[in-house]
Amino acid sequence: MTQPRTPVLFIHGLWLHASSWEPWGELFAAEGYTPVAPGWPGEPDTVAAARRDPAAVAGVGIDAVTAHYAAVIGALPSPPILVGHSFGGLIVQKLLGQGLGAAGVAIDPAQIKGVRPLPFAQLRSGFPVLGNPANKGRAVSLTAAQFRYGFGNAITAEESQQLYDRWTIPSPGRPLFEAAFANVSPNSPAAVDTGAARGPLLPVSGQEDHTVPDVVTRATYKLYGNSTSTTDLKQFPGRGHSLTVDSGWRGVADHVLGWLRTAA
Repeated sequence: MTQPRTPVLFIHGLWLHASSWEPWGELFAAEGYTPVAPGWPGEPDTVAAARRDPAAVAGVGIDAVTAHYAAVIGALPSPPILVGHSFGGLIVQKLLGQGLGAAGVAIDPAQIKGVRPLPFAQLRSGFPVLGNPANKGRAVSLTAAQFRYGFGNAITAEESQQLYDRWTIPSPGRPLFEAAFANVSPNSPAAVDTGAARGPLLPVSGQEDHTVPDVVTRATYKLYGNSTSTTDLKQFPGRGHSLTVDSGWRGVADHVLGWLRTAA
C-alpha cells in the first residue's frame, strides 16, 4: 500500500506572486511531498494578470488571508506542513497556533504582536506603504529601486532586477499597517498564540534582510521561550529578503527539508 504523501502549503508574502514558489514545489514533490501554493484572496493566477488588476487584492488584511488559507487546509486530506515567507511566515504562525498544521517554517516572518525591535532598515522598507495612510485600503507596487533595497540588497543589482521583473506584483497595504500598530492594538490580527500546543516551528532569518531584519526574527523566536512545543531558529549569514527566490534558494530549501526530516 502506497504511503500517503504529506501536503506542504506554501504561503507567500507581500509583493511576490504565489508562482514564485514553483522551484520549491518541484523540489518538495521530488522529495515525496504534495506541494500546494495558492495565492492570497483575490490574487490573479499569473504575475501579468495581477499587475493588470491591482484592485483585486486592495484592502485584504491578515485575518482575511488567515481565513483563506485555513479554508485551503480544510480541503486537504491531512494536516499540511506550512512554509511561509515574510507575511506568509506570520500567517504560518497564526495557523500553526490554531492547530491547523503539522509543522511550520516561517522564513523572514513579518513581526507578530509582541515583537519590539523596529530597525531603521525595516522602517525604510515599509515606507512606500506606511508613508501614506490611504494605502491601508489600496494595493501598492514597489519600484525596482525599492525592491532592491527591501529584497535584493544582498544580491547583485542585475539579479535583483531579474527577480523584480519576474515575480513582483502589487500587494495590499493593510497587513503592513496591522503589523506596524500591533503592539498598541488590543485585538490586533497580528497576534499569535505563542504558548499554544502545536507542531514544530522553525523561524528562519536572512541576516542581511532589510524588510525583516535578523533582530526581528530573533525577537519573534524569543516570544516562544515558554512554549513546550519544539521551536528552532536558523540564521543565514549574508542573505537578504530575497532568499526564497534568488540564486541561493536551494540552500535554504535543503535546510528546511533536513529540519523537517528530524523535527516533523
